[in-house]
Amino acid sequence: MGEFTMPSLGADMDEGTLVEWLVAPGDPLRKGDPVAVVETAKSTIEVECFESGAMGRLLVEPGTTVPVGTPLALIEPAEGARREPEGRGKRQKHPVTPPAPAEPEPAPAPGPEPAGGDGEAAGTGPLIRRLAERRGVDLTALHGTGPAGRVTRADIERAATDTARPPRVRATPLARRRAAELGVDLSSVTGTGRDSVIRAEDVGGAAPGGAAAPAPPPPAAASVRPLRPPGEQAPGMRRAIARLMTRANRDIPHYYLSTTVDMAVSMDWLHEHNRRGPMAERLLPAALLLKAAALAAREVPALNGFWTDDRFTAGEGVHLGVAVSLRGGGLIAPVLHGADTLDLPALMGSLKDLVTRARTGRLRGSEVSDATLTVTNLGDQGVETVFGVIHPPQVALVGFGRVADRPWAVDGLLGVRPVVTVTLSADHRATDGAVGARYLTAVDRLLQKPEEL
Repeated sequence: MGEFTMPSLGADMDEGTLVEWLVAPGDPLRKGDPVAVVETAKSTIEVECFESGAMGRLLVEPGTTVPVGTPLALIEPAEGARREPEGRGKRQKHPVTPPAPAEPEPAPAPGPEPAGGDGEAAGTGPLIRRLAERRGVDLTALHGTGPAGRVTRADIERAATDTARPPRVRATPLARRRAAELGVDLSSVTGTGRDSVIRAEDVGGAAPGGAAAPAPPPPAAASVRPLRPPGEQAPGMRRAIARLMTRANRDIPHYYLSTTVDMAVSMDWLHEHNRRGPMAERLLPAALLLKAAALAAREVPALNGFWTDDRFTAGEGVHLGVAVSLRGGGLIAPVLHGADTLDLPALMGSLKDLVTRARTGRLRGSEVSDATLTVTNLGDQGVETVFGVIHPPQVALVGFGRVADRPWAVDGLLGVRPVVTVTLSADHRATDGAVGARYLTAVDRLLQKPEEL
């Protein structure tokens, strides 16, 4: 039996608050399924299970704040496969004398198929077919429990009962409790969770007047704090950011580089792509900048990884953490996994999805961990140059400013061109300025061939 524990969802996380269970005891679990909603100092995140099995006993009530690593629930092993039926020879209690060679066994005379009692194998002859037809059961979709998988009368009756039973509404345990408190019919609620599962906030929105349900009573010995309203900055977020940045500035010997990139070719290509393509595939300059940052990290892997145990470990793949400002203040950096392998429309779609869910507290645990390189883009805020602080244990951070028209010389002629300032903050323990310069040169070169991104 395993344990589902409060995960560490960032280097600055010491504790988390369990907001809601998304499963109930006995529910089957697959690796990667979201099982709980956890609030950190920065955001509210759906946390996945990292082993398969079945949900066992829940150890922590919603609303409880516990340290990272605290067991939240038990995970039981999945049920074993159903035992195959034994062969007929093993079922016989007495030996059967074979017929004499000179007298072969005659074929049985045709006759009505035995009806069979409950649990007896009745075959799939006319009787079973007629019974299935009367009860509205599809024999082709039925798994028989009789010998050799034959369909029995009991199988037909069981399937008919299951068909007549109304489907169970998929809702989290907390959603069911709140529905009972508010008198909300769950069958009339549209779920916004994974696979349309109804969550507690869906019930609150469906209640008369959109009334919010009261929080569940805390357990006697629990450490409980009020959950923040959506959009409001989590208590302690500034302290959490300050602690992490203080540690980064103290422990990481930063060096900083910057370059200015001519974006004329990229912007011309972008305008033409958006003019010809469908609305759903229109791109923003951020897509080109992120893809160039990811491909350059693949070319210069010394900047793509982690400094741990006094040595550098290269990342397995290029996973970009993208800094997102939250509506209530603060920021979070959800991860674009395999950003170097995504085409531009897919990267743009993933970026929009991550930003939306980051600002509504719908991120999952795997989407806020394992970034190998972080990118911050403040161009939409009017900032031209940004030098960021490295997010440990990463060894670099890339910054992009806004694309702005500036005087620019091309082939000895002065004109006005769109340009962007690209900066690099890097860890001197892992690399030096020459490596950082190679990275920025790669970003510049890649942005001159946007059709190849």
